Amino acid sequence: MQFPPLSSGILLRRYKRFLADIQLANGEQITIHCPNTGAMTGCANVGDRVWFSTSDNPKRKYTHTWELTQTQTGDFICVNTLRANQLVQEALKNQWISELADYQHILPEQKYGSENSRVDFLLKSDRLQDCFVEVKSTTLLTENGVGMFPDAKTERGQKHLRELTKIAGEGQQAVIFFAILHTGIDKFEVAKQIDPKYAALLENAQHQNVKVLTYKVEIQLENGKPQGMVLSKKL
Repeated sequence: MQFPPLSSGILLRRYKRFLADIQLANGEQITIHCPNTGAMTGCANVGDRVWFSTSDNPKRKYTHTWELTQTQTGDFICVNTLRANQLVQEALKNQWISELADYQHILPEQKYGSENSRVDFLLKSDRLQDCFVEVKSTTLLTENGVGMFPDAKTERGQKHLRELTKIAGEGQQAVIFFAILHTGIDKFEVAKQIDPKYAALLENAQHQNVKVLTYKVEIQLENGKPQGMVLSKKL
């Protein structure tokens, strides 16, 4: 997927979950919208470079949106959580995810399950059982170089695992898809120490034939400036 035109500045602070102050190259300080309500551990360090898009919607109070963090060690992190599903949908349409390449119909945001959930994608095929795909964006990089999910306790994520496990138990296909949005991550583990209940539910889900897929993002650069990104590497 291609980014809208991006500009950059240096992060001064992130606050109130939805806001961040950055300093532009000319010294001007501006406030931008942060579309990530999570902990963003390691993704919002003072001094990191922030890449942001600009909206022409006159009704927006904050016209700039934080898209990427470029860390002081050179890694890129997509912090806009909306991009994860867009990336996966693009990959599904182009059949870049080999395990899911045989599904012709991609239906986003479908209601399902007994806990009133919405699955990110329902995949259909004339030859195969329906496949329910839940996407989780992963940005937490630990000190030992391992990427982990979740970065905070997630009751919503627990619910999704219960729903997928039930779907798999009924004989349909169920997938939990970890989209690795941090270029510094080359290995992945579940964060048992952060949310042991999520880890236990995921282990049980796998025993019930819920498939786990992990794909990593590649940032496409031109003269050092991000132009786009693609899910290209299976971990």
